[in-house]
Amino acid sequence: MADGSDVPWSKMPNTRTVKQAAALLLFVLSATSMPVRATAQATAATAQRAADLQLGVGFSYGKHDYEYTPLEDGTRINGFSFYGTLDLKPHYGVEIAFHQLGTHKDDHEYERTYEIGPRYVLHYNRLNPYARLAYGRGVFNFPQDIANLAYNMGVAAGGVDVNVLRHVNVRGEYEYQRWFGFPNHDLQPQLVTVGVAYHF
Repeated sequence: MADGSDVPWSKMPNTRTVKQAAALLLFVLSATSMPVRATAQATAATAQRAADLQLGVGFSYGKHDYEYTPLEDGTRINGFSFYGTLDLKPHYGVEIAFHQLGTHKDDHEYERTYEIGPRYVLHYNRLNPYARLAYGRGVFNFPQDIANLAYNMGVAAGGVDVNVLRHVNVRGEYEYQRWFGFPNHDLQPQLVTVGVAYHF
């Protein structure tokens, strides 16, 4: 019967060789399993972010760029906003937004906008900075109700959603609008919005 005692010492592997072989085997196993783990983690992250939805409300403040507003009004407008985002991929999604802003003077002047467009978002722990473009419709109610007209508009915006609780995001955003075909010059309001959203 063959056992270890029948093998000459000169032909038995030494301890150093065994350790090297074991180390090589562990290295090969870990190297081949690394792509599998990385793929599984990426898949889990993608699955976790799939169809990511939030609905929010905010306060908006800005400058509306209407040249016939009396100087004492300062061309400042403020009001409320609603927004919703749906991210279908980890970094890509779509956003809809609604704004109702006015001078809150006795002249009944206000702006109402409806927007929709794509957005690109990054994820850094609780911080989710984003940029978005949108196309929409803006309704301008002229002072003293002399006219109520609608215009097509383009939007560029950027901001950050901060996940403060499991289902609550707080937002800060800057938005630039351009109303096409507005009398004398394209209206170019600029807004800052602070909001809070429920994150599903």
